[in-house]
Amino acid sequence: MPHTPNRRTAREAEPRANLYDEVTRRIIAQLEAGRLPWVQPWSNTLGAGPCAGLPRNAASGRPYSGINVLILWGAVIEAGYHSQGWLTFRQAIAAGGAVRKGEHGTTVVYADRFTPEAEKTRAAQEGGEARALPFLKRFTVFNAAQIDGLPEGLFAEPAPLPDREVEPIGESLIAASGIDFRVGGARAYYAPEPDFVAVPPQPAFRDQINYYRTCFHELTHATGHPSRLGRSLKNAFGSKDYAREELVAEMGSAFLCASLGIVPTVRHADYIGAWLEVCQEDNRAIFRAASQASKAADWLLTRHAEACASDSVMEIEGRAAA
Repeated sequence: MPHTPNRRTAREAEPRANLYDEVTRRIIAQLEAGRLPWVQPWSNTLGAGPCAGLPRNAASGRPYSGINVLILWGAVIEAGYHSQGWLTFRQAIAAGGAVRKGEHGTTVVYADRFTPEAEKTRAAQEGGEARALPFLKRFTVFNAAQIDGLPEGLFAEPAPLPDREVEPIGESLIAASGIDFRVGGARAYYAPEPDFVAVPPQPAFRDQINYYRTCFHELTHATGHPSRLGRSLKNAFGSKDYAREELVAEMGSAFLCASLGIVPTVRHADYIGAWLEVCQEDNRAIFRAASQASKAADWLLTRHAEACASDSVMEIEGRAAA
């Protein structure tokens, strides 16, 4: 008897596919316009643009991750918002604010997996594991700049770092990574088999702040080592897999800079053509790359936080001993 597709499953899959298409089309349009949505949309000049940082939920303070970072940064660029804080309509009301009449929200996405009851029953009867199904749903958020009446101090924008060449917070993240990090030579790269990162010395950079963007780019590559997050790194130069990994590293660097408040200058779009081709061929490529970049940034930031906590404990114990 021929297999008849489940109509409900087909109907549920269509909106999910449409959402992948919708977001991918948006990213492609930005790339075609010469804009990289993962380049931080802010200015060093007070009042000239939004503050540095990852987009965050203004109620919980929780940063957005993955594809939502690109979606919300893109909205900030397009509308010229001066905040990285976002709220749903209900959260705005609960906080005592009101979305201004005529304002349009920005669609973000939530991805997860669930196991249908029927699948749990089948697994219980037939044995084996119940198969979880992926789902993707959308919801709408508004930038704090679109909302009137929010209480002062609801969302504290991060203070900019002082204008200087050496950023201690960047240095401490590099050290906390535990990755073999070598300074010298004329090239920046990650060598997968000997497992080390190499970057030119900071004075070699025209804008020295970009030293950290480059360091974080290569450290993001290094998180793909089998002993860390285990991404495929043996990709021939110029191949689509090479372009995908470069996309992960570029976004990972942007996410790390944003998390630490480091503001590099805009990166030349060296791989923009390859990234366009990858996105045009696969409507999920940008979702996967953004997810992997978030995981890489989280891996490095977790170790940085642990090292900072350990240093604080040692400092307290040292003062007590003295």
